[in-house]
Amino acid sequence: MDSRVESTGLHAKPVAYIFSEDLVKISSRLPSNRNRSLLVYSLVHAYGLLTTCTGQAPPQRFLVVRPHPAGKKELLAYHTHDYLEYAMNRSSDAQNLPEASEFGLEDDCPMFHGIKDYITQVAGATLTGAAVIRNDISDVAICWDGGRHHAKKAQASGFCYVADCVLAILFLKRTVPSAHPSKKPRVMYLDLDLHFSDAVSQAFHKPGSTTTAQVLTLSIHHAAPGFFPVSPLASLPDVDDPAFDPFTLSVPLKAGASAKTFLRIWPIIERVKDIFQPDFILVQCGLDGLAGDPMATFNWTLGGDGSLGWCIHRIVHEWQGKKMLLGGGGYNTPNAARAWTYLTSVAGGIPLSLDAEIPEYSGYLRFKPSFTLDVPAGNMQDQNTEEYFQTIEATYERILSVLHSRMVSPSL
Repeated sequence: MDSRVESTGLHAKPVAYIFSEDLVKISSRLPSNRNRSLLVYSLVHAYGLLTTCTGQAPPQRFLVVRPHPAGKKELLAYHTHDYLEYAMNRSSDAQNLPEASEFGLEDDCPMFHGIKDYITQVAGATLTGAAVIRNDISDVAICWDGGRHHAKKAQASGFCYVADCVLAILFLKRTVPSAHPSKKPRVMYLDLDLHFSDAVSQAFHKPGSTTTAQVLTLSIHHAAPGFFPVSPLASLPDVDDPAFDPFTLSVPLKAGASAKTFLRIWPIIERVKDIFQPDFILVQCGLDGLAGDPMATFNWTLGGDGSLGWCIHRIVHEWQGKKMLLGGGGYNTPNAARAWTYLTSVAGGIPLSLDAEIPEYSGYLRFKPSFTLDVPAGNMQDQNTEEYFQTIEATYERILSVLHSRMVSPSL
């Protein structure tokens, strides 16, 4: 990715917010999430979070960064030539052709008008965010239009047409942090989406590996028979499996997972991070696990201990390393706007009150009936039992032991 970064603000280390009108316009055409990007940005703007300051107190919290569309070379760092040629050069009615099935461009990933621009803009936005944190322009970048964690090397899948997460990880792992010129950078990918990060995890999975890896993927998700995506990597890892890789990790949760659930498992996430000691942390902040989402599987919330907001605050403000927050799933569009607006304020160190009223602007009526920022819990029963938590904890005691042994005598 071109290391040049255009911005509309001062280069002072505020949080970088990746935005352009072209990006929002094309992302709002995504068939699974029409106009979501537009509503997210409009609410962030309505709260005045991105207002540029010019030296007055309080200091500027955000830097709006215009992304560069990804070029063919950047996309070919992971995707196959044949997939890109087909996806980016066919008309929107090409999904009826036999080749469309080969490339996954049917069913949940139909061809649509503007798909070429969508692929280049979304990949470019996430890579721009990666360049921002790599080049020390900011320690934190936000790209809510990124996080397409199901897109594969040669196939679209699960509403995802471009593997921006994988492209960003590949970009960051070949970068040497200036503070440690002899050390290869470590990249941790943490996925909070309801669905398993199958394509990202698979891209870096090394079955039976006995060496230290530069990339660690950790997905917290729902897993059940037949639940998308079906993958052996979505299960609780088995140290005794010959294919076990301590750098490809999963924490599968049962239905009804709540803030209390995440609070219980979070020490495991912290320990993984502490052992791996990443230089860069990419967090996929999918919202389809929030209460009120049409997926109706988890009962996660924005506020309180163990909530999504609580997790992001800890990652951004307490973890070492550079961070990038990405989007993902989330099919209740007003709640997606609420959540990513709130997380933007959390990342900027100026958290909005969850009781805050929605500002009166053109999108105001989309937020009825509450007209407030919060996404409260529903009444779904949490099926994650004490017995299951103990199983997860016992499993991770063994996993963390293996991970630690790999890190104390690294080959990097």
